[in-house]
Amino acid sequence: MSRYIIFTLLFFQNLIAFSQSLEGQLWMETGFKGRFVKGLDYTIDWTNRIGNQGFETMFPQASIKYKVNDWFRPSIDYRYVIKRELNSNYNGSNRLNFNLQFTKSINRLNLGFRLRYQYSFDRVASVNYQPEFDQAFRLKPSISYDINNSIFSPSATVEFFYNPANGPLGKRFSKIRSFIGVSLELKGPHDFALGYIYDQSLNLPNPTYRHILNMSYCYKIQPKKKGKRKTMGVRWL
Repeated sequence: MSRYIIFTLLFFQNLIAFSQSLEGQLWMETGFKGRFVKGLDYTIDWTNRIGNQGFETMFPQASIKYKVNDWFRPSIDYRYVIKRELNSNYNGSNRLNFNLQFTKSINRLNLGFRLRYQYSFDRVASVNYQPEFDQAFRLKPSISYDINNSIFSPSATVEFFYNPANGPLGKRFSKIRSFIGVSLELKGPHDFALGYIYDQSLNLPNPTYRHILNMSYCYKIQPKKKGKRKTMGVRWL
């Protein structure tokens, strides 16, 4: 038993030393979504990202998505980011996301790919490039499977962040964010999902490694009138 305890302590000590900056976070999102007209949807939400120092990042976001056909849906997001700096002050910036979402269904298997370009403005300058808050291209393949006669639908994604700017830290991939989880198809207006996110920096000074427990719950409000559907709920990410 003593050997096992010593081995465990040494393992975690080496893991933390290797990772240089190991963090844990909880992401919490609340919002609602609806439809302007057929094929044109909107979403408005607020997200809190909670870490070792409390509320580290907060942002309201408004999105518009248009369904061109079953496999292509472009969208645009506006986000006002409130970020906690090292001196404990909060600074704000504006960001636009331009998204191209492609999907393909094969029986119960769903494949997806999202290409995103994010552009930040009115942001307080930082010494180091930060993929979350600076200019970036983001590539996100995804896969999910709807298990027959089961309430569980497993899914997985991997997102790559690329810095297109000129400079010492530019023209390179700067982050990888991996996700694995499962959604539950419950009866009634309830959506629930569980997952895990591993977020790691690449090719940057003082890289960070984040372990994120991903839990989400959404309560759907559906009017009786056919063709008009709105969703409102609380999500923990």
